[in-house]
Amino acid sequence: MLRHPRSVRLPSFCPSILTGTRLTSGFGPYPMTTQRIGFLIWPSTKALTLALAEEVLRVAQKVHPEVAYELAFLQAEAPSEGDWRLPGEPWTGRLENCQKLFLLADEPPLAVGAALGAALKQLVRSGCVVGGLSAGVYPLAQLGLLDGYRAAVHWRWQDDFAERFPKVIATSHLFDWDRDRLTACGGMSVVDLLLAVLARDHGAELAGAVSEELVVERIREGGERQRIPLQNRLGSSHPKLTQAVLLMEANIEEPLTTDEIAQHVCVSRRQLERIFKQYLNRVPSQYYLELRLNKARQMLMQTSKSIIQIGLSCGFSSGPHFSSAYRNFFGATPREDRNQRRSSSPFELSSVPAERG
Repeated sequence: MLRHPRSVRLPSFCPSILTGTRLTSGFGPYPMTTQRIGFLIWPSTKALTLALAEEVLRVAQKVHPEVAYELAFLQAEAPSEGDWRLPGEPWTGRLENCQKLFLLADEPPLAVGAALGAALKQLVRSGCVVGGLSAGVYPLAQLGLLDGYRAAVHWRWQDDFAERFPKVIATSHLFDWDRDRLTACGGMSVVDLLLAVLARDHGAELAGAVSEELVVERIREGGERQRIPLQNRLGSSHPKLTQAVLLMEANIEEPLTTDEIAQHVCVSRRQLERIFKQYLNRVPSQYYLELRLNKARQMLMQTSKSIIQIGLSCGFSSGPHFSSAYRNFFGATPREDRNQRRSSSPFELSSVPAERG
């Protein structure tokens, strides 16, 4: 009998650094020195974008008084007369002492003035870490400062950005930290990136405490993908395709057969296979498998569930079946992938040991 779509019971994503940690005066090996962080603001910037970034740093100093950030708010351009504007001083002569500088915009700026462009390039040469929040990636890319770097670009601008800046490795990640370049796609990913900055500067314990203060459900890693609207993700608004994919996403733990999916969306199996082949270049069963494997990988990185539990939660009948399918798709076993990614993550969960065997 056909099972109707249902909400999949997912684990509570709650990294150990979020579970009631109380900070003491000692953070370990992270020095408490004052950092000057600048926010270079374009007129299109929304108050929320700036507030999210600022609040993370303000709360960090409230949670632990030894954390010292000096924040500078600078205007990239003079706003038009009568326009509402965020607070800040003209940038001229005020960039030099920043250890980190974030460029903020919520619509792609048309161009970067020659004087500002030269100042930003000089700042990068002096060793400053620069970042772009939301459309702030555009001026960095226009100046060539993202060439050869990964950059998180909001899904709305993905095609435009990739076409205009082919030397930049544009991603659909929430944020990217690639060497001395930091980028966040916008919205709440700004919080995720700034929590990563705290973790790198002062340790995961502080990042966890700040996330508690801000009532952040979980700390998301940069490699996580943006939740793009389904028709944008699929590259198609075909109603039967959309219905079929939504049905798959609602039935991860107990996968439906292709015949059941076709019956539910009121097409024949052959017609459903033609639609998937035409728009996604794969048969429904392959797309469904990839969907389940990506869900499994997300659970591996964000929960302490065992590999067997995760495999069962994602519709695999046995451990060997799950491990084999995972290795064929990702090039590593679930155990290898979990251990490798945990060891390289700034939010490694110290209370969860690496898996062996």
